[in-house]
Amino acid sequence: MTNYDLAMMHFLFKAASELAHELNLADEAGHWASLEAQLPDYDIDEEGCLTFAKGYPYKESHRHFSHAMAIHPLGLIDWSDGEKSQHIIRATLKRLDEVGPDYWTGYSYSWLANMKARAFDGEGAAQALKTFAECFCLKNTFHANGDQTQSGKSRFTYRPFTLEGNFAFAAGIQEMLLQSHTGVIRIFPAIPKEWKDVSFESLRAMGAFLVSARMEGGEINRVRIYSEKGGMLKIARPGTLKPNKNYTLSGTDILNIDTQAGEWIELNP
Repeated sequence: MTNYDLAMMHFLFKAASELAHELNLADEAGHWASLEAQLPDYDIDEEGCLTFAKGYPYKESHRHFSHAMAIHPLGLIDWSDGEKSQHIIRATLKRLDEVGPDYWTGYSYSWLANMKARAFDGEGAAQALKTFAECFCLKNTFHANGDQTQSGKSRFTYRPFTLEGNFAFAAGIQEMLLQSHTGVIRIFPAIPKEWKDVSFESLRAMGAFLVSARMEGGEINRVRIYSEKGGMLKIARPGTLKPNKNYTLSGTDILNIDTQAGEWIELNP
C-alpha cells in the first residue's frame, strides 16, 4: 500500500469520526476511529524519510510529492506532534532538496513552500514562493509549469497553463501568516527574517474565527480575533501580547479563551 493511499484513508476516517463527534453520534464516531486505528503506519526509510511505498523510496526527482500528502495538505504528520514527526518532516524535506528539482514544475515549488511553512521554516517557504513567481509565471501571473527563465530550476521549460500552482502559492502565503490546522491558532508562524513589517486582515482560522494581526519592526504588536460562533479559542501567545479577557494557560504558551458569538478578542502589549 502506498503512503498516498494510507494518508487519504487515515484522513477520511479521522474526519468522519470528528464529524460524528460534533453531531453527538458517539457510536458512529467510535466506529470510524476504530477503522482508522486498524490502518498501518506510514512507511519510512532508514533515514526517516517518507517513501512512496515499502521498497520504493523517493530517489528520483518528480513533480508530485504524493508520498508527503500526510505532511501537507492533510496535516496528519505535524510538527506539533513531537520529535518523531519532526524528524520525519525534516528528513522528507531534506531528501527533496538533495534529490533536486530537475523534474519539478511550478506547483512543486508552491507545494514545497506549504510544507516548509508547516515546519516553521520561513526562509525556505519564502524562497520557494519567490522561485515560483520569478521562474514559473508569465507576465500576466499565469502558472506556466516550466521554468520560463531556463535558469536550472527545472528541466521542463514548456508553458502549459494550469491553476493549481497559483492556488498553492496563495495557500503558502497564508500558511506563513496564520496556521490553525491543529486547533491552535499561530500568528506569523513562518515569517522570514527580512519581513519586518507585515499585516493581514480577517484570515479565517479553524473554529469560525476571523484573525487580523500586525507586525512592525519584526515585533507583533496587535492581534484582533472575531468569534463568529463562540467557543474555546486556543492561541499560541504571540510574543508578549496579552488578551483583553481572562484566560487559562496550557503548557507554557497556549492561551485558552472562552468566547461568545460575535465577540472581539484583542491581544496588545
